Amino acid sequence: MEDAQVWIDKGIDFIMVFGPKIIGAILIYIIGSWVIKKLVGVARKGMTKQEYDESLKKFLLSLVKWALTIFLIITVISTLGVETTSFAALIAAAGLAIGLALQGSLSNFAGGVLLIIFKPYKIGDLIEAQGVLGNVKEIEIFTTKLITPQNKLAIIPNGAMANGNIINYTAEGKMRVDTTVGVSYDSDFQKTKDALLAMLVANPKVLKDPAPSVNVSELADSSVNLAVRPFCKPEDYWDVYFATIEGTKKALDSAGIEIPYPHEVQINK
Repeated sequence: MEDAQVWIDKGIDFIMVFGPKIIGAILIYIIGSWVIKKLVGVARKGMTKQEYDESLKKFLLSLVKWALTIFLIITVISTLGVETTSFAALIAAAGLAIGLALQGSLSNFAGGVLLIIFKPYKIGDLIEAQGVLGNVKEIEIFTTKLITPQNKLAIIPNGAMANGNIINYTAEGKMRVDTTVGVSYDSDFQKTKDALLAMLVANPKVLKDPAPSVNVSELADSSVNLAVRPFCKPEDYWDVYFATIEGTKKALDSAGIEIPYPHEVQINK
């Protein structure tokens, strides 16, 4: 009975000493979580009102939420009576160890931050990077996701994206479609150019400004090669590309202009 009374007394002392701290820590955590949720909501509304870029908005909200959550956890631990200086030293040591183990991931994280700040591309842009061509589907902290013309999902680390060459086909709002066609040396060049220009102008997806052009690009062995160069909006690139190739054949056939092709001559002795 005496042992039981001793344990009861110790339990009462523990509750009297730590009970208020535990209750206070729980209350701080609950109230703090509610405050963080409200602050993040206010920040989200403010960024939406200011028309922040969607990728930048997600990154900043995530950063704010994690920073406030870490501060809340440190406050809760401090309320329980744990020395925050020791806890901070422990976090720093753990952070160093994790940083050394995840150097590649940290590089991708830093790359993601740079991409979001400088914005060389945004969601929906048609870009070419790291040997991949596609429309930007999502810009995450560690990776960028592209949808290729073959409807494949390409996931590229942001470290490589930030340190590599990026070609943004959408940024200027217009693209040039490059195609080449060869015609016979006997063809009337002016008639050929007129037929091809008329074909390009008739396509509603070909821009009037800059105007499409047809110019001699090469005097080849068996043909005169013409550079056919229409401009279009980035989202119409493939439609204009294929329409130009098909339209070129039809226009030249209608004008009676020959498209030369390789011939083989067999000599029998």
